[in-house]
Amino acid sequence: MPWNRVLFYLQFLLAFLAVFFLSAIFASRFVQRGDFVSVPDLAGRTVAEAAAELAAKRLILKETGVEYSDKFELGRIMFQDPPAGARLRVNRNIRVVVSGGTEMIEVPQLAGRSLEAAVKVLAETGLQRGQVSHIHTPQHPAGRIIAQEPAPGGPAVRRSSAIDLLVSQGELEAKYVMPDLIERPAAATIARLNGLGFRVTDIRYSYYPGHDSGIIIDQFPRAGYSVSKRSLISLEVSR
Repeated sequence: MPWNRVLFYLQFLLAFLAVFFLSAIFASRFVQRGDFVSVPDLAGRTVAEAAAELAAKRLILKETGVEYSDKFELGRIMFQDPPAGARLRVNRNIRVVVSGGTEMIEVPQLAGRSLEAAVKVLAETGLQRGQVSHIHTPQHPAGRIIAQEPAPGGPAVRRSSAIDLLVSQGELEAKYVMPDLIERPAAATIARLNGLGFRVTDIRYSYYPGHDSGIIIDQFPRAGYSVSKRSLISLEVSR
């Protein structure tokens, strides 16, 4: 093969390779430019709104935390990373921090509620039960909240603050000294106790030598014990 023809083929091959590599470089740059997108501003949007907007740009929303804020409403995006305007490849994560709502909370009205219901309201509001004190009073049913500190209607308090509660134990129960009932007639004694508001709940009958029938031979509580009208009284009566 003549040398000039060999040289022609070499020049043709070099030109072809140069065109091929240049085309590949331009195509790669074009594809890369097409795979980059601008990150939108997500501040103030809900998670659902932000996820939809990112999906349209082939980006992925990723929640990384919750912080309390007086500026952003509950469930609104506060911060994002990367920031708005940054250029990213598609299918990359955009990390966001979501608002957990305001840090300051209005103290709810708890008076009149049961302790169980009050604790539930505090938990739902974002507050905690503080010290619980009890007091006897005839003005409020037992187990109901009488007062609280801080009181409702005052300045808002920080989330997770403790609310102290004062709980009614109802009217103070009167106490009596149990008398000696031994040797007394059972029927008259039981009628007398019931008439005074005491509860005779257990009466057992036993044979007891030397006693007529219907006489109290044993009792519980014993004579001298402190009792109330809610105390249960048991008697043993001769048969």
